[in-house]
Amino acid sequence: MSTSSRPGLLHDPDFGRLFAATALGQLGDRILFLALPLVAIEALGADELRIGALAAMTTAGSLLVGLPAGAWVDRVRKRPVMISTDLVRALVLSTIPVAWWAGLLTIWWLYAVALVHGVLTVFFDVAYVSCLPHLVGRDKLVEANSKLSAIRSVTSISGPTVAGPLAGLVGAPATVLASAAGMAVSGLLALSIRTREPRPEPGEHPRLGREIREGLRFVLRHPALRAVMVGDAIFNLFLVMYQTMLLVFLERELGLRPFGVGLVLSGMGCGALAGALLARRVSARVGPGPVIWLASLVTCPLTALMPLARPGWSVYVAAVGLAALSLGGVVRVVAQSSLQQALTPDRLLGRMSATARFVSWGGIPLGGLLGGASGTAFGATATLWAGAAGMTLSALPAFLSPLRTMHTLATDKTDKADTAPESAR
Repeated sequence: MSTSSRPGLLHDPDFGRLFAATALGQLGDRILFLALPLVAIEALGADELRIGALAAMTTAGSLLVGLPAGAWVDRVRKRPVMISTDLVRALVLSTIPVAWWAGLLTIWWLYAVALVHGVLTVFFDVAYVSCLPHLVGRDKLVEANSKLSAIRSVTSISGPTVAGPLAGLVGAPATVLASAAGMAVSGLLALSIRTREPRPEPGEHPRLGREIREGLRFVLRHPALRAVMVGDAIFNLFLVMYQTMLLVFLERELGLRPFGVGLVLSGMGCGALAGALLARRVSARVGPGPVIWLASLVTCPLTALMPLARPGWSVYVAAVGLAALSLGGVVRVVAQSSLQQALTPDRLLGRMSATARFVSWGGIPLGGLLGGASGTAFGATATLWAGAAGMTLSALPAFLSPLRTMHTLATDKTDKADTAPESAR
């Protein structure tokens, strides 16, 4: 794909369409983040363990299809994958309000929808990450990731702000329709992207198992990519533990209603927006390697403010800690996404993304189950403490790797996976 010669990626029509599709898809996703557990809590009266199981089902797709998804996506054009998965996700989500209105909705229905939605999301995300370098060029990856992170941050603010009052007005099941609509329009916008990537050339003897092993070998042998992946795995495990009990803590321990919950979560979006606006500057000043571990080390400890909160003004002080977590998370993700894409040959982008997702997201279902079990056994407050500590420790793998002193973003366009580790040294 050609890269626009005009300054600023938003002047590129196709990137503008991708930007708009990302905005609406992410808005739908952030509405779902609040609405789906609220359906379980308010409409179905689910306990902590079932809420944890729902969180696990939402992300179990990474374990089920994470590795083969990357090998398969590397064989096909990415844009049709993004379009089809967006539209099917919208259709699947729309069954929740229909089942509710028909009196058929159960926790098992939610589990099934969460699982199917999660599997489709794996294919969408792998295709999305693999498509970006073709669409904008490798030299503009940091700018592209920063702009896309900025719009995700805006939707992180607006999503809960919309979802909270909407759930209070029409109920959580009906609110899921807004999420489905956002994903449907996102798919239609992706359909309007005119630039076509070249069809991937098949390998000499294409075999799924061999291609999966090649992707695994590339990522695991690369010291920088391996450190990013392991740190992400630790962070995501404890983040999901934390998030699983966060809504329970806010609603049952602090007595917040959906509007108040949405307001607190919107604070996270404000932090994410600030992180997106600062990401390029911070990465350029600190270096793309050091910023990955520093972002977590500086911001994750502030999440301990939440379990210290009590009903009243201290809730909104604790929300500052969540905003800091989002700020650091976006700065880290922009740096590491650009690094992963720059260090990976084109033909391995899908498998790199899928392998990294499989390992780093593999613990997310476990985090949901652990969060639910810990909340049942020890309470939501203790689970938030454990999550805050674990997220802080996630900085260690990057600190103990070559990322600690990697101050420039090298690129690796070679097709030989075994040579890639040398490019990060």
